Amino acid sequence: MIPTPGVGEPDGRKGIQMQVTPIGEEASAFHNNWLLPLCAVISVFVLALLVWTIIRYRRGANPTPSRNSHNTAIEVIWTLLPVLILVAIAIPSIRLLRHQYSPPPADVTVKVTGHQWYWSYELPDYGVTFDSYMLKEKNDPTRQANQRARTDNDGPPLLAVDNRLVIPAGKVVKFIITADDVIHSFAIPAFWIKQDANPGQLHETWVKVDRPGVYFGQCSELCGARHGFMPIAVEVVPQAQFAQWVGSQGGHMPGATPAAAPAGAAAAALTPAAAAATTPAAQQAAQQPATNQAATAQN
Repeated sequence: MIPTPGVGEPDGRKGIQMQVTPIGEEASAFHNNWLLPLCAVISVFVLALLVWTIIRYRRGANPTPSRNSHNTAIEVIWTLLPVLILVAIAIPSIRLLRHQYSPPPADVTVKVTGHQWYWSYELPDYGVTFDSYMLKEKNDPTRQANQRARTDNDGPPLLAVDNRLVIPAGKVVKFIITADDVIHSFAIPAFWIKQDANPGQLHETWVKVDRPGVYFGQCSELCGARHGFMPIAVEVVPQAQFAQWVGSQGGHMPGATPAAAPAGAAAAALTPAAAAATTPAAQQAAQQPATNQAATAQN
């Protein structure tokens, strides 16, 4: 799948990337529609108060300063007002955290392991395991002769990878995140995911993406010399295409059983010695020593 410019990748905007998950949409709306306006109102109010204080109580206008040290009304206001503001922020924040850490039942589980400096992915229910490395530029002197160079169809520079993680659209995907050497951070901005990957610990997060496409992220924890060269690429595809990808990786869909071999083929696969051992005469001969031993024991 070819990435869509401006979707799931940096596009030069100053704000949050376009969100494609329920948690991301809720968090983005909370940030843009509530937190930013509230911060703007508080900043304008404080600035106006400072300007008014500077002008009203300057030395030229007040050659004899006031000696008052307490004002009950003002002290009550400046105590209650911040408390009310924090409560107004806390209520939607707690609701967002509850939604984020109370996921619905997972349809797909993906184990993510951070290494210096690449990612490994495992879908245990599908029998799929693979590593994902950054694609280097064609003129990069560190690129090996047998390494594929990045093209525009793979994604932006420093974000394209050789093996993308593929997940089905419209399904709940649970990520189990860890590391095997140092602390990494699994971050995909369009999914509203930024989860530390700690050695010896398992952290969980989840996504549900309805829009097919390619979404990029990076390790967001300073993890060593090549920290900036371990990108993340997730391809969201329809369920049928996801099943094809699982098969191409040598995996299997859950509940699928291998086709039974025909009886004639199974018999033909037996060696002559094994085929002779399956005959009634051979089975009777095999049982005869056990019968003789039982008779001897009774005597």
